[in-house]
Amino acid sequence: MRTIRFLLEKEFRQIFRNKAILLLIMVMPVMQLIILPLAANYEVKNINLSVVDHDHSSYSQKLISKVTASGYFKLTGYNSSFNEGMKLVETDNADLILEIPHGFERNLVREGHQHLFIAVNAINGVKANLGGAYLGAIVKDFNNSIRLQLLPSSKFNEPAVIEVTSSNLFNPQLKYKFFMVPGILAILVTMIGGFLSALNIVKEKEFGTIEQINVTPIKKHHFILGKLIPFWMLGNVVFTLGLLVSWLIYGIVPLGNLLVLYLFASVFLLAILGFGLLVSTFCDTQQQAMFIMFFFMMIFILMGGLFTSIDSMPEWAKIVSRFNPVSYLIEVMRMVILKGSGFKDILPQLVTVGIYALILNAWAIWNYKKRN
Repeated sequence: MRTIRFLLEKEFRQIFRNKAILLLIMVMPVMQLIILPLAANYEVKNINLSVVDHDHSSYSQKLISKVTASGYFKLTGYNSSFNEGMKLVETDNADLILEIPHGFERNLVREGHQHLFIAVNAINGVKANLGGAYLGAIVKDFNNSIRLQLLPSSKFNEPAVIEVTSSNLFNPQLKYKFFMVPGILAILVTMIGGFLSALNIVKEKEFGTIEQINVTPIKKHHFILGKLIPFWMLGNVVFTLGLLVSWLIYGIVPLGNLLVLYLFASVFLLAILGFGLLVSTFCDTQQQAMFIMFFFMMIFILMGGLFTSIDSMPEWAKIVSRFNPVSYLIEVMRMVILKGSGFKDILPQLVTVGIYALILNAWAIWNYKKRN
């Protein structure tokens, strides 16, 4: 313990000596957690719409007003021909074209049906699908209201109608930030812990101090623990700051027990720090460590379930995600914060991440001993 205490004192002095790194550790995650949830949003609004109205009737004007009043569409063009609307799409000034044909009102009243044409710019597939679905739902609702106006009042009993009442669990107001903020916090904790630990031993190699350490009677596991514990503590500090920002800025209060959340985050930090130290034992320069960690971080983030649900991935990707510790942290963060899950609920994920922590740290100790 005395040896580890001296190593910790050395590490903390090095950390606090570099004021810029300390500010980055504390300020950067807070700023990112404030900014990123505002941008990382799958809610599609302000869809640019171009309307080609060949009818110019009262019904076509009511339809256009209903579409623009929905809050999802922004009218950027009211054209007289489809080619003019296409020019807006080609110059990225319109995402959808709604073409209303001649005789729209007449055919709807007399014949009871009329076709509309919707052209969707599908370069952005998500925006195209959601925009087309929104517009289709609005047209359907408009059609139902027109039918009620045109149908004569019945003298008989109204036909039976099935009504569906929905209840939104865990996020009643459907706020997208409640879903994204826990996942983004998990990514920030991963990046801080992974990059700092990956650069740690390599920095000793570049400065030449690793040779001085190797000639001392310090044991290898003491050396790894001395590198691990300071950043484990800093990772918990970043995690705490993230929870405070989530509460103060977004009003997110964990429904579950904070001790359960901190327990899992602490075990996860042991795993990701061990992975960073393992990378550091393989590299000789900080540049090599940065590139390797960047490669793995991209996989961790994109296959961690933050932006794409793991259940929607192909089978081979689901298998890969099981070896991704970040996916477990994102899942547990959402379980505890949004669903109020307890210790028994997260026990499978906790055991899995704990096994990863043991394997990665043991491998880092063994590999450092082998190479030095």
